[in-house]
Amino acid sequence: MHQHRVVLGSALGLGVTLTLSAWSWGGMKTDISGGAIEMSYGKPIQVGDGTVRTYVARDGDRPTEVGIALSSGVLEGLPVDGAPGGVIMPDGHSGFEWELEMPGDNPTPYQFALFGWNPAGHEPDGTYTIPHFDFHFYTVPGDVRHGMDPTDPQFVSKGLKAPESIYTPSGYTPLEDALVPFMGNHWVDPNAPELRHHGRQPFTHTFLFGSWDGRVIFAEPMITKAFLEARQEVRLPLAMAERYDPQGYYPASYEIRWLETESEYRIALTDLAWRN
Repeated sequence: MHQHRVVLGSALGLGVTLTLSAWSWGGMKTDISGGAIEMSYGKPIQVGDGTVRTYVARDGDRPTEVGIALSSGVLEGLPVDGAPGGVIMPDGHSGFEWELEMPGDNPTPYQFALFGWNPAGHEPDGTYTIPHFDFHFYTVPGDVRHGMDPTDPQFVSKGLKAPESIYTPSGYTPLEDALVPFMGNHWVDPNAPELRHHGRQPFTHTFLFGSWDGRVIFAEPMITKAFLEARQEVRLPLAMAERYDPQGYYPASYEIRWLETESEYRIALTDLAWRN
């Protein structure tokens, strides 16, 4: 869903089910527990020259991963910086976002996803000012996100209220000036390759978490357009918290995949396990 807004802070249904006996991951087939893998999809939305949709994979009654699937055409025909319908950020550049429904039989704590395209990147300058995509997975309803209004007198106090340390992923800290209206506050790993003081590397992909009013409310892979165009694949562990609110199936890793047979990218939160 496009949001026609001016951002004042710094910016960082119908399901379809398919059962497969083996799952093709970037040319490799993986059979989980020797059984069938059930794929459930959210309603697709057109972005660029392709479509974007959420999905959940399950092995029997247990979800194994949740993610966002992009058809290859998404990387073509995207809106340019300054095009109508974008979010105007403090640096004058535009960001574009679409709210995605989860599959109707979604068993994960994620209630919706927010897919974002930043044609000129966003702050901090020199770090994330590269064309890239944001993939927010929210554990709160959409009306909570829409209530993060900078005209609310409590906007700053709610946005900067940190969760208890037992609920924050290990090693993560709030990114300075990263409270974003209608999105939340952003937390980063200061040792991420693009942020560390020694041996810093250019941003290609990273993982953030977000908070609002004392709760962790989203997980966010962030990936450059160039990295996806190169069809590179990665699998990385995620920092874990001691406790989770709400309780549910949360990931221990995330993956970026290119599936040649489906001509599709998948940004996946993987190794889901019940956590409380």
